[in-house]
Amino acid sequence: MLDARQDHPGARTHRAAPGRRGTARRRTGRRRAAATTALLAAGAASLYLAVAHGLPGPHDRSGRDAAGATPAGETAAPDPAGTARAPTRSSVPESGPGTFTTATAGARATGAGRPYRVETEDGSGVRPDDAAERIAAILGHEQGWSRGDGTAFRQVADDSATLVIRIATPHTSDGICATGGLDTRGELNCRVGATVVVNLRRWQLGSPEFDGPPEEYRALIVNHEVGHWLGYGHRGCPGPGAPAPVMMQQIKGLHGCVSNAWPYGRDGTFHDGPHEP
Repeated sequence: MLDARQDHPGARTHRAAPGRRGTARRRTGRRRAAATTALLAAGAASLYLAVAHGLPGPHDRSGRDAAGATPAGETAAPDPAGTARAPTRSSVPESGPGTFTTATAGARATGAGRPYRVETEDGSGVRPDDAAERIAAILGHEQGWSRGDGTAFRQVADDSATLVIRIATPHTSDGICATGGLDTRGELNCRVGATVVVNLRRWQLGSPEFDGPPEEYRALIVNHEVGHWLGYGHRGCPGPGAPAPVMMQQIKGLHGCVSNAWPYGRDGTFHDGPHEP
């Protein structure tokens, strides 16, 4: 600490009387100690308030302050909370109320094509209209079922549908599939009569056996189950390195084939394989 005369050059200097100089020095020392203690306490309190309220505080070695603020001259990184995060297994609901909401956007009451309806389970986190848009793109894809036999599809929002595609939580999926005698174990999709049941977990996460993103695996789900509705049975891998038929149960392993989500190739060739149960 600087001497008082250096801090305040114009201030008057008071000298202690010769007989009282020691006492004055002791009093001055006590005052300085008290002042230092007060400053330290004030600094600690300010730091506590800064951290508690997210205000800038002392910088650590990384150049960021203890409260996480960005020092002047640096650019703040994007807020992770403001970016979309990929779903994880724990974030996909296991069960729901068993009630569904029908997609209405894109539905047409009249027109050509086989009428189908899209429904998503309430509380699943999947909006019906978003799901319907993706399913319409799959069914209308140039390598989809309409490529080979001229099958066209038309989305509706009423009971005129001859095909219903439902996205449901694993527990609800199991319940619906069980009505057809199928054990899906919370993991698989199924087709029961005119209803295609898409397991929410598969819709959101894809399959570890499928070499592609979840959105492409969604195409495989829809094409496989709609293929059953059209009358196609299961197929096996035709040979190592060949595209896996869309009617192959690819979630159970590829057996040398390459992941594939579409019934037809770009050249119009139907991806077929040996019949399987």
